Amino acid sequence: MATTKLLSDAEVEKIPAVKAVFDDIRATRKSDFVNNFWRGLANDPVSLKRVWEQLKAVMVADSAIDPLTKEMIYIAVSTANGCSYCVHSHTAAARAKGMTDAQHGELVSIIGLAGQTNHLVTAMQIPVDPQFEVK
Repeated sequence: MATTKLLSDAEVEKIPAVKAVFDDIRATRKSDFVNNFWRGLANDPVSLKRVWEQLKAVMVADSAIDPLTKEMIYIAVSTANGCSYCVHSHTAAARAKGMTDAQHGELVSIIGLAGQTNHLVTAMQIPVDPQFEVK
């Protein structure tokens, strides 16, 4: 159960600042669907706009990292952070951008291995090799 109200489209229509962001979400994604994350964040129109603009700048804008890789990174970080909602949302986005079952399987293997080796290094307090230090 959500800890915040999820605004309906009828409620969004009454708040011009929120409606403008929802309209942009729909236009940017070329879809009428606005997911629950944005509906919850819409209770704070300033935060809604700020986070949407940040997301567009990082996840939508042209960059050196292709869109599918960005979504796969988001899945990995969301897994590490324990955000089930984000894992589901960005897995759906990655699949929409062409992620195959084989790629998803490899991604899950990498996430699991990284978690395991990260915990081992942390438990053993292994010092960073000087060759890995930025100079």
